Amino acid sequence: MSTTTDPTTREDGARRTRALLTAGVVAGPLYVGTSLAQALTRPGFDLSRHPWSALANGDVGWLQVTNLVVTGTLVIAFAAGLRRALGQGRGAVWAPRLVGVHGAGMVAAGVFRADPVPGFPAGTTPGEVVVSWHGTVHLAAGAVGFVCLTAACLVLARRFAAEGRRAWSVVSAVVGVVFLGAFVGIASGAGSRPTVLAFVAGVVVVFAWMTALAASLRRADR
Repeated sequence: MSTTTDPTTREDGARRTRALLTAGVVAGPLYVGTSLAQALTRPGFDLSRHPWSALANGDVGWLQVTNLVVTGTLVIAFAAGLRRALGQGRGAVWAPRLVGVHGAGMVAAGVFRADPVPGFPAGTTPGEVVVSWHGTVHLAAGAVGFVCLTAACLVLARRFAAEGRRAWSVVSAVVGVVFLGAFVGIASGAGSRPTVLAFVAGVVVVFAWMTALAASLRRADR
């Protein structure tokens, strides 16, 4: 009998797929929860003025660096699970690739630390803020990852529409547009409280979408 029809082999493959999808369930709560816990407790950090990536600075900056690297690795694992779960059809190849690039962007954003910002770490003045080479790489990696995640939302929206899954199609499209708008707002360099808070909301929304999608696919695979 061919190993492709062996029930034990199929079950092993299903377990691997569920494990990879579980990474997608965990990634969002881990990243958002760890970032918010720091944002609300670290001296000098203002959630309405400072991007979460700035948390990589200071005495315990390693915590946010680790958060980015671990979460990015989980997102890459989820991308592999997404590829296995989607099988064939529209977006089955490109959606996982785009999600995977986002995960790689998070890892790179952790490795190449963001620059300090005015007010954080506590006491940092505008005159002390400089644009470093690693800060530039950090911004570039984040930008590429954000654009790819937006594209993944829209690619999956088309797939779900073709499958007649209207709710998932609409939600995926809306999340993609909302996240893109939030990213464009903060990338414009305005740095206003509304744009910073809008980006925080966009990150929370897109990771909530990823968590829900991973959980849904995991239940379907079971």
